[in-house]
Amino acid sequence: MGWLQRSRKKEREVRSVEKTELVDALVELEWRAFDKVENLGGRANCQDNFNTFSVMRKSQYLAWPEHLLESFYADFVEANEKNWNLITEKYGRMMESTVPEEYEALKGKLPEVSPKKRAIADQIVEIQVEWMEEFAKAYPCMAGNARSIRSSTDTPVNTSYETYLRGELLTYSDRTLGLYGAWIVELSKSGTNLAKEIMANTALLYGYASLDAAEKALQGEK
Repeated sequence: MGWLQRSRKKEREVRSVEKTELVDALVELEWRAFDKVENLGGRANCQDNFNTFSVMRKSQYLAWPEHLLESFYADFVEANEKNWNLITEKYGRMMESTVPEEYEALKGKLPEVSPKKRAIADQIVEIQVEWMEEFAKAYPCMAGNARSIRSSTDTPVNTSYETYLRGELLTYSDRTLGLYGAWIVELSKSGTNLAKEIMANTALLYGYASLDAAEKALQGEK
């Protein structure tokens, strides 16, 4: 290996470390905010399970490009400086589909979302929901351990992937949502399924050798 190859290899390793540290920092910010969320029915059990929370959030963020991570990290820091909890906002926005009556009483306390921002979020959601449905056909056991997919399945005790994603996207700044949307379009054009990428990360973080290995293990548990 020549000096140029060694230099580039080292540069990739450094970038990988920097991205991992950024992911860890973002997950820590989210966990602190999640811990402070006040639920209508009292504290949820998942608020005391950092391991599961960490796996789920890292699975997503490890799939993101670094510039997108930096933008959303900035969103979170800015929100914290304003004493605003982005996780509380995210769960509040989900209530529009899961408990619409309670949402009506809450929505006036949430930041206003422009029709343009909502339209962009809806377009992104539809692409990602289709990816998740494709993933579920190929990996039914892995998908069966995740959220139901469409908002039509929402109830007060069940929040679908579609509703969760929409709630999250609407907490992004216009800058972050724009970057995210452009990235999703790039992935779509390249034929990359982000849902599969994220679930592959989940499998690895839970100790499986691969996504296929996780699916096979879950099949054996049935």
